[in-house]
Amino acid sequence: MAGTVVSNKMQKTIVVRVARLVKHPKYKKYLRRHTKLYAHDERGECQIGDRVEVIQTRPRSKLKRWRLLRKL
Repeated sequence: MAGTVVSNKMQKTIVVRVARLVKHPKYKKYLRRHTKLYAHDERGECQIGDRVEVIQTRPRSKLKRWRLLRKL
């Protein structure tokens, strides 16, 4: 999954916003939807606004289920 970093204020954790387009079933119009993912950033290298790729992993905490794969 690829997204944009919206927060890096936690230690070793980033919040990534992943956007997608969904087609409305009745009106056939495309709507923008997004999901916030909490990802593990071991080195703390990401800044707000960076494009990153995350991969699903084992649960690391209550909310973290993703890990930073690389910066794009």
